[in-house]
Amino acid sequence: MNMKYLAVFFCALFLLLSSCKEESQQRDAENKKAAQKKEVIYKNISKGWDFYATPINTTSEQSVASWTEFRQFLDELGQKPRKTIGAFQKKAAELSKKVLLLNSNIPYQFQQPQIKSRIGTLITKVRLLDLFIHLDNIPDKKVIVLVGEINAELVSLQRQMDKITEKSKIPVEEGESEMLRMLDTTRAIPSTTIDPNLPRVE
Repeated sequence: MNMKYLAVFFCALFLLLSSCKEESQQRDAENKKAAQKKEVIYKNISKGWDFYATPINTTSEQSVASWTEFRQFLDELGQKPRKTIGAFQKKAAELSKKVLLLNSNIPYQFQQPQIKSRIGTLITKVRLLDLFIHLDNIPDKKVIVLVGEINAELVSLQRQMDKITEKSKIPVEEGESEMLRMLDTTRAIPSTTIDPNLPRVE
């Protein structure tokens, strides 16, 4: 009778050990697969992480010298993370902080709706990048698309800055400033003059 129980015990122990070994092998295979997937995502993001971190025109170059927040944002864009996906996550978080500062310190000559809307769009794109790269399942393709969209917004912003600067250099023609004042209804000069000597009609 004891031998029968012993045989059952050893049989159960063997099955338990086999089951544990299979689970361990399965877990190892899953971990290996996850690590390979993470490596592919890292390589894809590393390859696609290519920002336009240098000014594209003279206006941008001059703005970088005087607009601290814009310079710091471009500097941050220019420093590419290395080695791990965690480094890219840290960089995205830092870019998200830096891009927000652009909105609160726009130089006087660029405080115009066209500039503010482009900065607003740029902020949205950078914050989306930060969000996507911190997901458990990182959508690497979306991250790469966002890098391209951020570049496009940067180019658009700098071109608009250049347009504003070039427009400000155009000399005002003689009489144009007076005409603009006349068009301003709050400052317009009345077209008819009233003779103070005429009797007033009550």
